[in-house]
Formats: sequence, C-alpha cells, structure tokens
Amino acid sequence: MKTLLIILISSTLFSGLSGCVIVTGDRDRNGDNWQDEQTDNRNQISNLELNTTRLNIIQQLGAPNFSEAFVKEADEYRVLFYRTQHIHSDGDTTKDETTPLVFKNDKLIGWGQVMLTGIRQG
Repeated sequence: MKTLLIILISSTLFSGLSGCVIVTGDRDRNGDNWQDEQTDNRNQISNLELNTTRLNIIQQLGAPNFSEAFVKEADEYRVLFYRTQHIHSDGDTTKDETTPLVFKNDKLIGWGQVMLTGIRQG
C-alpha cells in the first residue's frame, strides 16, 4: 500500500512539473538569432526596389528595430531602421547597428546613412 501511494504521488508530481513547449518558425528579434536576422535583413535590403510602399517593406522585413518620422517642405518622411551589423556586444541593438530605409510620402526613396543624412541636411 505504501509503495502504491509513493508511485501515485510521484506520478502526480512528475506530470505537474512537466511542461509544454511550442516551437514556431518565427525568430525572436531580440533572441539568439541576431546573426541570422542581420544576414536576412542585409540580403533583403540589397534586393529592395525603389518606390515600394512602406507597408510592403514591413510585410517583407517585419517590424523595424527603430522608426522615425518628420515633415520637410510639405513632404512626409518616415525612416525604418533594420539591424544589419554587429558593433556592440551589449545585448541591445543600437541605431549605429542598423540600416535606415527612407520613405517619402510612403514610397521607398533610398536606404543607408548617407541617404538619410542627405535628406535631413538638404
């Protein structure tokens, strides 16, 4: 009887301690796959077409790491920043580790820091 009680308690505890793990194909932007994320982003950015809509880019690349918006001479500019290079080993993505994608009135007009700086200064 004592052995049966121990087995019953053990099996109850074991089933209570076991967990359920669900694995999906999605990658966590802040997880262990930052190297894959950077490579994927670089590859996808290098194949972008100018005049693509911002919505299409977000559907293709996912949510950006950062975003900004401003108005200049009655035109609306939006900038999406995607991680493309590793600089700091601090666990955080910073803007200097990203490539900016620049949109004018929701159409892609270019990418890269030189492009963004030119728009802001010009």
